[in-house]
Amino acid sequence: MEASSVASSKCTCAYTSITCKMEQFMGTASVLSLKKMSSYEKRRSVISNGVVEDFPKASGSFLFLQKRRMHSAAAAGKVMDVSVESTKEIKTKKEPYTGRRVVVTGMGVVTPLGDDPDVFYNNLLEGVSGIREIEAFDCAHFPSRIAAEIRSFSPDGWVEPKLLKRMDKFMLYVLTAGKKALADGGITEEIKAELDKTKCGVLIGSAMAGMKAITEGIELLKVSVRKLSPFGIPLAGANMSGAMLAMDLGWLGPNYSISTACATSNFCILNAANHIASGEADVMLCGGSDAAIIPIGIGGFAACRALSQRNDDPTKASRPWDIHRDGFVMGEGAGVLLLEELDHAKKRGAEIYAEFLGGSFTCDAYHMTQPHPDGAGIVLCIEKALAQSGVAREHVNYVNAHATSSPAGDLKEYKALSHCFGQNPELKVNSTKSMIGHLLGASGAVEAVATVQAIRTGWVHPNLNLENPDESVDPNLLVGRRKERLDIKVALSNSFGFGGQNSSILFAPYK
Repeated sequence: MEASSVASSKCTCAYTSITCKMEQFMGTASVLSLKKMSSYEKRRSVISNGVVEDFPKASGSFLFLQKRRMHSAAAAGKVMDVSVESTKEIKTKKEPYTGRRVVVTGMGVVTPLGDDPDVFYNNLLEGVSGIREIEAFDCAHFPSRIAAEIRSFSPDGWVEPKLLKRMDKFMLYVLTAGKKALADGGITEEIKAELDKTKCGVLIGSAMAGMKAITEGIELLKVSVRKLSPFGIPLAGANMSGAMLAMDLGWLGPNYSISTACATSNFCILNAANHIASGEADVMLCGGSDAAIIPIGIGGFAACRALSQRNDDPTKASRPWDIHRDGFVMGEGAGVLLLEELDHAKKRGAEIYAEFLGGSFTCDAYHMTQPHPDGAGIVLCIEKALAQSGVAREHVNYVNAHATSSPAGDLKEYKALSHCFGQNPELKVNSTKSMIGHLLGASGAVEAVATVQAIRTGWVHPNLNLENPDESVDPNLLVGRRKERLDIKVALSNSFGFGGQNSSILFAPYK
């Protein structure tokens, strides 16, 4: 046999061997017959006094991006150009909203303050901090030695035992939180069997993905290439957590991952909602996950001088808007929302937690890690979110801010919020990161859960450690160090990331 034929034969055998191992690991998915997409009647909605009202059903072409009509140009105001040289105001184009309504019917979390949405939010309301000295590895020589670690996580009953040792933690968090979101939403085995799986999807992202799997692989490679696992590369990808969840559920609809640094979850949530609004899906699991409390994760962010070094007082380290803030504290975990088309949710008798109104993305196009000096990208993002959702700025009375406890970022966001909502005396702003640190790509989803819980309970959690507010902020705009009552009309949740990634999403009580 010629050398080339021998080489080809060996490659084929190796490929077959790896493929067999992967099938043994993941299981072979049964092929379901694809059903024809059922037709649906288009709906129009309009915001009236902050409440979405139904108009008679109408025919016509469908807009694939969710947009709602404004009452007037003054309803959402104007947006700012992101040009570095100029912040000239421009008007946003308003078009009728013809998409289907999207609601939140389930939530799942894995966080430093609990893996149940109610337990998690009760801890937030009580001002419990999840930040401690790092136990996962020896960090005695690191400049930052604190983090919000998950110390009592158990995937038992949610993840197959054979996957526990093979999967990176960020994937275990996703599978657990995703299945808990389904359970929380009342998706029983009977209901699962009745779902049109071609219209059920998963859109879950990660900022750092399988960092642990990659670093472990590098160490094995130093010994021998033969030590590497065939699962190493597939299980390190950001998309694989959502893919594995879809395989477990047999869901055949939209499935992909978005990675936009710490804005990842919001991007995933808004895109998932758009799949439902367009009619491409009826049900979507969406959110984000990260588990970067490992040497390269802590060391890398410390090298960026982004982390707090208040090592002697961990619970006081994360202090958004406080004059003594010195950087963010790393956290870990996952958050997953179960989004559903309104009529689909009502038909199965689901409890509706809140309505998702829409959102927007922008880019600062300025610096890898620093926000734009005048916050123009954030202002543009918020104004576009209001316009595309059809929400008047005076109806937004709660903001779950991105605020990470960084010296520059907190103030840029605050100034943008003041620009957009400063005239609203009812507005209250807080930061979940004051208690759970910064969960990177998972932060937006976990904070979205906190936002929905605020709508449900009528309580907004405190800003822990806001002892001496920065002189540039108005303390009356910020929630204090104790929880406060608030009847939320419309809630905004912000997430921003390295690279100038900005995202804003909106929720409201379902009426």
